[in-house]
Amino acid sequence: MELGIRGRTALVTGASMGIGRGIAAALAKEGVRLAVVARRKKLLEELQAETGSKLVIIEQDFMADGAPEAIAKAALEGLGSVEILVNNAGGSRRFTLDASEAQWDEALTLNFTRQRQLAHRLLPQMIARKWGRIVNITGKSEPEGLNGAFAAKAAMHSWAKGLSREVGRHGITVNCVPPGRIISEQILRNYSPEWRARESEEDIPVGEYGQPADIANLVCFLASPLARYITGAVIPVDGGLRRYQF
Repeated sequence: MELGIRGRTALVTGASMGIGRGIAAALAKEGVRLAVVARRKKLLEELQAETGSKLVIIEQDFMADGAPEAIAKAALEGLGSVEILVNNAGGSRRFTLDASEAQWDEALTLNFTRQRQLAHRLLPQMIARKWGRIVNITGKSEPEGLNGAFAAKAAMHSWAKGLSREVGRHGITVNCVPPGRIISEQILRNYSPEWRARESEEDIPVGEYGQPADIANLVCFLASPLARYITGAVIPVDGGLRRYQF
């Protein structure tokens, strides 16, 4: 299928590994001009070599003060515009009952506030062009216990739905993609091979953990003109892991 995004411009955060890296590689394959953000510049340079594309590489700590402004400025200077924003940066934050306010603040900033700030920084130039795509990589809505990231991702879903209603008339769509168990450095670090095998057999109807490309395929479609009538949606890619019907 011809997606019609060749020559478009995109910014992908958290692009050095895992899902973000898979998304960046897929967009590059479709001919999208990319700016990529992560803390580890060497990994971004390796991504550039692997894709054979000239990327705008932005080495930036997402948690640093002024990070959204710095990222947006670098991307706009390097690309001229950002038509597609993929908010992928984030990370799980499992808490106990005595988690501190600082821990909660960090989790919410990393998994919601910075994404919101970056999107709002880039929206004016999308509105001026009457076209834009914002795709947020979020998280499942069935927490096993206290996790700051789950709370932040729920906020992302609510914010994205509200934003979609404000910007739709400008040709801009806003959607969320909550991944299931997708193979990444974080998954391999947090879940043993035995746990992954048992969960694949007992809880995932498809029978295995997903790959970054499984997320990237949907993101590329949502970023395309073909998905013009999909907005405000939360579309899980989880092999059937979710247990509820909507």
